[in-house]
Parts: sequence; C-alpha cells; structure tokens
Amino acid sequence: MSTREFDLIVIGDANPDLILSGGELEPAFGQRERLVGSSALVLGGSGAITACGAARLGLRTAMVACVGDDVLGDFMLAELAAAGVDVQGVRVLPGIPTGISVALARPDDRAVLTARGAMGAFDPAHLPAELLTRTRHVHIASPFLQPGLRDGLALLVARAHEAGTTVSLDTGWDPEDRWTQVLAALATVDVLLPNAQEVLRLASAVDGRLHPDDLDAADAATALAAGGPLVVAKLGEDGALAVRDGAVIRVAAPRVDPVDTVGAGDSFDAGFLTGWLEGLDLADALTLGCACGALSTRRPGGTAGQPTRAEADAMASVVR
Repeated sequence: MSTREFDLIVIGDANPDLILSGGELEPAFGQRERLVGSSALVLGGSGAITACGAARLGLRTAMVACVGDDVLGDFMLAELAAAGVDVQGVRVLPGIPTGISVALARPDDRAVLTARGAMGAFDPAHLPAELLTRTRHVHIASPFLQPGLRDGLALLVARAHEAGTTVSLDTGWDPEDRWTQVLAALATVDVLLPNAQEVLRLASAVDGRLHPDDLDAADAATALAAGGPLVVAKLGEDGALAVRDGAVIRVAAPRVDPVDTVGAGDSFDAGFLTGWLEGLDLADALTLGCACGALSTRRPGGTAGQPTRAEADAMASVVR
C-alpha cells in the first residue's frame, strides 16, 4: 500500500448535468415548444464522473475543481462527498455560478450544451503544491472547457511529475475545434485517454499532414504514442485499444443494451486507471475499463450505473 494519502486526485470539471431523454429531442427555434420523455439533474463533468467511478472501485480519490456559491455548487459538493470523493480541493467561488451541461440523450448518442460558469475560473496556479505530494496519480479532465487549466496544462503536468506522481489526461472535446492549445503537454503525460473522435483530431493537430478523415483510431493513436505517452483510445461498442512501444493492443467491449451513454468514457477512465495503477497487464486494464464503461450505461446519468469492483471484475471476466 502506498504511503501517500490518495491513490488518485482528479483535476477538472465538476458540474451538474441536466439530462433530457425520450420524446422530441431536436430543439425547434421560432418559439416552438417540444416535449421530451424525462429529465434528471445528476452529478456531471468528466472529471467528477471519473472521480466517483474510481472511488466506487475502491481508489482513495480526491477532486480539485471550482464550483459557485449556489444551489448547484452545494449539490455537486454533496454528491461527490456521498460517492466517497474527498472534496477539500474543490474551491467555492462567490459571485460566479456553477457550470452546467444540458445533455440531449439518446441510448447510443448525445448532444451537450455547456455553460462554463465557475469551471472557466479554474487556475492551476492556485493548486497547493503539497496536495500533489499526497497522491500516487493525477488525472486531468476537460482542459478545453477550462481556459486556465488548458493554458497552464504543461506547467501543471511538470509540477505533478516533480511531486513524484504520474499523470493522465482526458482532453475531452474542443468546442473551438482547434486542438492545438494542449499540444505542449501531450508528450509529457504518462497516459492519454481520448475517445474515437478525439484521437483523430489530436493526431491531426500534432502532425498537420494527417487529416482526421484519412485516419483510423489505431493509426492516430500510434502517431500520438510516438511522442511519448501511453495512448488509450476509447472506441465505444468497438471496445478500446492502446499503443505502447509501437504495438497496438485491442480489447472487445461487453455487449449491453444501453439506457444512457452519458459519462461512459469517464467511467472507462476510472476502470482503466484502477487497473493500471494496480499494475495489471495492459490488456486486462483495458478490459476493466471497458467493463466499467459498459456497466455505467445501464442507468441514466454518468454515475448511477457505475459498478463496484466486484461487478466490474465479473463483467470483465465475461469478455476475456
């Protein structure tokens, strides 16, 4: 057992998700009103969902983020704490609303509208150095949604390494579709965790000769891995792949009937990082990640369906 207090500190976005599902999910302007089937206000944010998933799997987990001094901020703090996540690193900012995402969710896809709110005020320079020395691993989530985190990403990774911790990064989607702002940090992280679309765009940003339409996920991951990190690409129902030392390792995804895919990739992150930190074989860590991602889709929202370690191991054993 590590002598450090935490196995994992997640730095990133923590905001509620308002999930609308069923019915007529396509908005119609012109002051037209449409009816959806259901709504739910749940814990959201890639970082927060990953933190909750890791805590449920048994990792000692803390969250570093910004929320507003409002009802939604109180909701996020309570939900994180109830999931077993330490929230001492979550800053409450007066005068700034908590960020929120509205997800239009279909069983196999989603569209998301996000108001940054307090997320946009996150500044990694405010992160106490001693906090980094208290964890085995730092996971950074959604820098494109947090300009201060995005612009200070390379320095934050360097600080974490100096403190003796490994670092993973899930960039999330770039709403500006530029992708270049994080390039300085990509080669310095230990693990890069893009999804199937993100891996194509990040590879193209790294090498302008590569176009996303001309790449598949394995080619793109190989190009990114050449820069240094272990690249783990999440491929949804097609499973996942990793590239290490030029070798491509693939695993299949469990077959499930999804209720809601919101947060499945973040639950994958939690599962993969749990296995990786335990020293599992890379294929087994990928399989654990796929099991966690698949099981998370069985209930609405990003965290309600997240598995225990026993549930995740049972699902992973079916795939192997």
